[in-house]
Amino acid sequence: MKFKDIIQKLKSFLIECKRVWQVTRKPSKSEFTVIMKVTGIGMIVIGLVGFIINFIWQVFLA
Repeated sequence: MKFKDIIQKLKSFLIECKRVWQVTRKPSKSEFTVIMKVTGIGMIVIGLVGFIINFIWQVFLA
């Protein structure tokens, strides 16, 4: 790769980053609340699945 190609790719990447940054916005309070609820439920579900797998593993292989 030539130096000019690297510079061109870097410029292109920075332009894309700038475009994405301009589109983003701070979520409203209701959006934030929904995101937090969904995230919390997902963490609980993943934790429960891990606990159940660990429990079954301990019961049948101990």
